[in-house]
Amino acid sequence: MRVLLLANQPERTTRLRLFEATLRDLGYETVVPRFGTVNWISIARKAREIILRERPDVVHLFNVPDVIYHWLPALRGSGYRRLIYDYRSPWGVETQLRFGSIARGVCERFERQLAEAADLITTVNTPLKEKARSYAPGKEIHVIPNYPQRSFTEVGDDLESEDAVIFVGRVCEQEGIDSLLRLARDMQEREFWIVGGGPFAWWYLRRKTENVKALGWQPHTRVAALVRRARVCIIPRRENALTLYSTDKSIWKLNEYLNLGKQVVAAGITLEEKRKNLRVVRSNELRGAVEESMEREPERMKESDYRFWEENVERVKEVYERVWG
Repeated sequence: MRVLLLANQPERTTRLRLFEATLRDLGYETVVPRFGTVNWISIARKAREIILRERPDVVHLFNVPDVIYHWLPALRGSGYRRLIYDYRSPWGVETQLRFGSIARGVCERFERQLAEAADLITTVNTPLKEKARSYAPGKEIHVIPNYPQRSFTEVGDDLESEDAVIFVGRVCEQEGIDSLLRLARDMQEREFWIVGGGPFAWWYLRRKTENVKALGWQPHTRVAALVRRARVCIIPRRENALTLYSTDKSIWKLNEYLNLGKQVVAAGITLEEKRKNLRVVRSNELRGAVEESMEREPERMKESDYRFWEENVERVKEVYERVWG
C-alpha cells in the first residue's frame, strides 16, 4: 500500500512524523510532501500536483487549516483511492476565538465536508471524536492519543533538581503566557523557566519579573533535562471554548512531563483519564495548586502509569487494515 501523509507544515507536525515512522516500520510505502512555503494557495496547488503525480492508495490528511484541502474529495479515483481524515484540532472553534461565530460557521463547513468525504476518521481524544461524529454520523472513528515516544524518557541528565516551575511550549495567549507571568509576579520567591518562543514572545516577555528565565527554544534532549530538574511543570491556560477539546490524551507536553515522573498542574484543559501526578484545576486556582505541589514529592511511577506512542502501533495498524478492507 502506498500512503501519502498530508499537512501544510509536515516538518513541524509531530503527529504526522510519528505516523510516518510507524507506517514505515509496518512496511507501508510512505510519501510526505514538503512545500517550502506557508502560503495557503501555493500549498494547495503543490499538494494537488503531488497527489496526481504520486497517485497514492491512501491519503491521510492532518487537519488545520482545512480550507487548504477543500478540493481533496474531488480527486478520489483520479488521484487516490481512500481518504483518512485526522481530526486533531477543532479549527472552527479556534477561529471563533479570534474572529467570532460567523468565522466558526465557515470553517466548520470545511471540516464537515472533509469528515463526510473520509473513508475513516482518526482523532486524538474522545471530545474530538464526538465532534467529528456530529459531522459524519455513523462514520468509523479511531482515537489515537498524542503520546510521546519512549525514547524521550531516555534522554536528558541526572543533575540535581531545583525548586523551579517550568513551562514548555509556544509563548502566546492561547497557551496562557499571561497567566504564567501573573503567577510569577505573585510568587516572587519561586523561579520560573519558560522553554519556548514564538513570533511575539519578545512582546509578551518584555515586562517579565526577575524570577522568570526565558530560555527560548531548546533541543529535545535539552528539554528533557530541564524538565527533569524542575520541581513542578505547568500548563497555565485559561478556560475558553477550546477547553473541552484539550485533554490529557491530546497535549504532547503534558504526557512528556508525566512520563518523566514530574508533578503537573494544568489549567484550562479537560481530564479524560485520572493520571498519577496530574492535577487539573481552574485557572483561578493555579497559584494554590502550584504552591501545594511545590511542598510535596511526586508519586512513584509504575509501568502502567506511563503513556507512550508505542502503545499506538496496533491502533495505527488497525486503522490501515480497516480503511483498505
